[in-house]
Amino acid sequence: MRHEQVAAQLEALGNPTRLNIYRILVRAGAEGMSVGRVQEKLGIPASTLSHHCKRLCDTGLVSQERQATTLICRASYTQMQALIGYLVDECCADADCGPPRAEPGRSKGC
Repeated sequence: MRHEQVAAQLEALGNPTRLNIYRILVRAGAEGMSVGRVQEKLGIPASTLSHHCKRLCDTGLVSQERQATTLICRASYTQMQALIGYLVDECCADADCGPPRAEPGRSKGC
């Protein structure tokens, strides 16, 4: 994953409304959710939702598909995993101690 793409995705998710939209879509599963339903859940104007969905689509985190008269939004789980993987791969990469240890009582680890 390119550094610029990661920065754009993190910037998009840095907005509380977009983060809420993304969270709703991630929770919705692979079938996604209609724009109308997302709007109901958030209680925001359609124009505001459209603006935020476009930003998420532009970064690749969300896709949209028209089904007859309904616009369905879906989280891209591939992009989500790539973003998380990029961050995890960087964890403690330059440290002598390696990644943090979750086990209690370990003296080594960051």
